[in-house]
Amino acid sequence: MSHGDVSQGRGGRVARRCLTSRVLHAGAVLVAGTAVLAGCTGGGLSGESGSSGGGSSARYGTSPLAGPDGTRPGLAPISSEKDETTAREVISKLPTRGRGPKTGYGRDEFGYAWMDTADGVPLARNGCDTRNDLLKLHGQNIRFRAGSDCVVVSMDLYDPYTGKDIVWKKAKAAEVQIDHVVPLSYAWQMGAARWSKEKRQRLANDVLNLLPVSGSANAAKRDSGPASWLPPNKAIRCSYAVRFAQVALKYDLAVTGPDKSIMLRQCGA
Repeated sequence: MSHGDVSQGRGGRVARRCLTSRVLHAGAVLVAGTAVLAGCTGGGLSGESGSSGGGSSARYGTSPLAGPDGTRPGLAPISSEKDETTAREVISKLPTRGRGPKTGYGRDEFGYAWMDTADGVPLARNGCDTRNDLLKLHGQNIRFRAGSDCVVVSMDLYDPYTGKDIVWKKAKAAEVQIDHVVPLSYAWQMGAARWSKEKRQRLANDVLNLLPVSGSANAAKRDSGPASWLPPNKAIRCSYAVRFAQVALKYDLAVTGPDKSIMLRQCGA
């Protein structure tokens, strides 16, 4: 960590920077300027979290039904019968097909990691790489490298996959990793091998398809679909299935039949 790191929320310059990253880039609604600045410690505005039915928990974040573009922080459980019904409707729209070969797949087929120049996705070309954008969006009590409003050097994160709080420092960067909800290898096997380079870059850097989670959970998942891996935190599994479906639908991807069946089951089918 560099000496003299600046804590978000100190001074007018930092407050303005926080307002920009949370309100302008994340698409939040400014209802009271003083309230925004007072609560500006990462993770979006106060009151954004919770289910689409109006319940809220700052710890859990936002229901995927309430944040279908991925620009709101966290991933909240879906628990009401109404929301589970809506979740099943979303998942039911997915086409199915078999998983194709992995031939030709490589991470660089989706652009270099965390590029800021993948046009057509939220937070692109804002001067900050995708990984740091995600840490700022989902983290709390964020601290930046001295002289930077981009490079996050410490934060608190609630990991929806494990249901655990993580006190993270850049010195141990691998403790928090950015998960591709629909893994890039999975996407390649389900049709992305035939996409344009630009579309693959969008998938790899779209906040809808990205969540900062514990490194161990991300490593355990690898390139699995939902039939092979689900978050250890059972409370979040329906939300995870919905987010997986939202990404696949946005990018016209099919899922395997077993994956779709498991996804529906997580939401009460």
